[in-house]
Amino acid sequence: MISPEGTNSANGINTNGASQNTALKVLIVGAGIGGLTAAIALRKEGHAVQIFEQSAFARETGAAIHLAPNANGVLRRLGIFAESFGANPMNRLTEYASTGAKQRSMDLRELNKQWQHPWHLAHRIELHKNLKSAATDPTAAGSVQLHTSSTVANVDPASATVTLDNGAQFEGDLVIGADGVHSVTRKFIPGSDFKPFSSGKSAFRFLVSRKLAEEDPETQHFVQDDGELIIWYANDRRVVMYPTSNNTILNFVCIHPEAETAEQSGQDWDQTGDLDLLLKVYSTFDASVLKLLRKAQPGSIKVWKLLDMDVIPSWTNNRLALLGDSAHPFLPHQGQGAGVAIEDAVALAVVLPLGTKPAEVSERLKLYQAIRIDRATKIQEHSRLAGQDLDSQAKADMYGFTNYNFGHDEYDNASQRFREWQWKRTPNTYWRMPIAFGPMPGPRQTHYGLPRNGDESTFTTASIKFKTSRTLLQNLFPPGRRGWRFKNAGTVAYASFSKTTLNKMEWLGGSGYSHIGIYIHGVEYEKKDGTVVGGSYLPLLFESLTDPILSGREELGMPKLYTSVDIYRRSTSYRICTGWEGALWGEFHLEDLVEVDPSTETGAISGEADAGILAYKYIPKSGQQNKGIAAEEHVVYDRFDAATTTPRPQKIYKAGKASFKIDPLNWEELPTLHHIISRLAELPVYDIVGAKLVEGVGVPDVSTAGPIE
Repeated sequence: MISPEGTNSANGINTNGASQNTALKVLIVGAGIGGLTAAIALRKEGHAVQIFEQSAFARETGAAIHLAPNANGVLRRLGIFAESFGANPMNRLTEYASTGAKQRSMDLRELNKQWQHPWHLAHRIELHKNLKSAATDPTAAGSVQLHTSSTVANVDPASATVTLDNGAQFEGDLVIGADGVHSVTRKFIPGSDFKPFSSGKSAFRFLVSRKLAEEDPETQHFVQDDGELIIWYANDRRVVMYPTSNNTILNFVCIHPEAETAEQSGQDWDQTGDLDLLLKVYSTFDASVLKLLRKAQPGSIKVWKLLDMDVIPSWTNNRLALLGDSAHPFLPHQGQGAGVAIEDAVALAVVLPLGTKPAEVSERLKLYQAIRIDRATKIQEHSRLAGQDLDSQAKADMYGFTNYNFGHDEYDNASQRFREWQWKRTPNTYWRMPIAFGPMPGPRQTHYGLPRNGDESTFTTASIKFKTSRTLLQNLFPPGRRGWRFKNAGTVAYASFSKTTLNKMEWLGGSGYSHIGIYIHGVEYEKKDGTVVGGSYLPLLFESLTDPILSGREELGMPKLYTSVDIYRRSTSYRICTGWEGALWGEFHLEDLVEVDPSTETGAISGEADAGILAYKYIPKSGQQNKGIAAEEHVVYDRFDAATTTPRPQKIYKAGKASFKIDPLNWEELPTLHHIISRLAELPVYDIVGAKLVEGVGVPDVSTAGPIE
């Protein structure tokens, strides 16, 4: 699969809700490099592709092409390795003045190691042939039909219908316009039917056998190094030469003022040029350069106008999208035209994984444009600057351009943008550090941010309720914070140590954990507006697993810490032992357990039938200069009647007797907990009021907890 996002192999469901086997019907107009790359990438997602090419056989004319690291990275992911069909590395860049004076020469082999993928110089015909073979491979995923001699006359973006000039109609789920600078599909995007215009330059292009240059004493010094690209500059014209096909063929691109070849140059790449005219245009260049140019076979020379186009406002309309030169034709001065089209193609495949619903296509295509348009437009502008005459006041930052162009992986970039888009589509998701990896899975949401259901999770709660000092319990209220009080007057109050073991937790892969806390009953909090909420106050909750501690502290604001919780269960007894790194600080015993009718007892996670749980969230502000300052601070309330899942007790056991013992140990034995455990050990036990063990099904996700003012 091309996209790492979009499907959950565990349940066979796509994140957008469609089943994995839902394939889109994709209609691609144009079987050039961009169109074929899109076909390969979308087939790898499992889609059904049809390609419409107006020629009898889609072909690239004889020339070479840069496969820079950004384009090569995409192709290699798609299984296209250019070195397997003769592409050679780009090893050296040398620049000369038109007079023959060498200006600089750079060995690129060490520099190129900074890029993840190689920089290749390939033959366009070989690249096109291999793309066509991969796109039409009968053994590959998805399906494909290539329609040649098929000229598209009309596109209906609303119904994704293509009509050919012979009247034949094809309906799909989306249409991709990959039909080049003179795009037919572009005119079906309102406001974007721009026409290309001349840049003021034209170019000759042709191929020469390297052997011819090697055998000539006047030119052999230009072909001594494999993989060397050479540029000869005059003010308003230049000659670019580089090898391809395992360094056996030299590719020439000779850029010059359009007016000098206006009678021969056209807007297509296959206009035949004239050798004498070529030599005339470059007559002021060094004799050795002219000797190279004379080696061109007269009938092989092509000349065409270099076309440019203004940035169109939109690449998409409903279920139609453009890619490559249809959307952003490039001048050739950076060799990035085909590369950016290749990037477009893989971005489309990333945002259209298998399982995408047809109804979502229009939205996905807008996302594709948002991902691609800034980069394509920027490289388009870079190419204009790189092709300026030498006396231009604007200076092109070629090092900056190269780093921007090459140091990019569109597959990884589009995948991240698609993830971010998916995350935003799910409302009310929980985020906590580290946020770079997306919404954090936990008890309240899946790794896609979707709500969880705890109906089938199990719980076992053992609680011991005791009578103790109200003053000492009151000392555990948040210090210095107003609004806290007991509901009833008197020096006696009630609290419970309550331990719950949770199992069959979906968010933990079916496993579970235990938590134990002290719940202070009969507490009220008066809000600033004078209204009062009541329930049990939770000053502290220990848990035996890191994951719920983090989610509960950050998402809910619950005061959670770690402790080990070991349980000893027998037929009539239940014992709990708590500790830290082997230092045991708590023992809780329930003895003489007798099963009773569940309908005769009430209770909750706190051991009592409370209206809810009160807690206090305090998150410190970062930085040494901010010590003692809160980044977030407020009262948290979880109202039990608003719980998403209702616990269903199945068995309840009452204890004939119960006891607990808190050992504060010392700072060495409990270096991070002694200040807490020593306070708990201070609590006197006036009387054990009751103890019970409850086993049941259905665990609330506590998502109702939150600030109350």
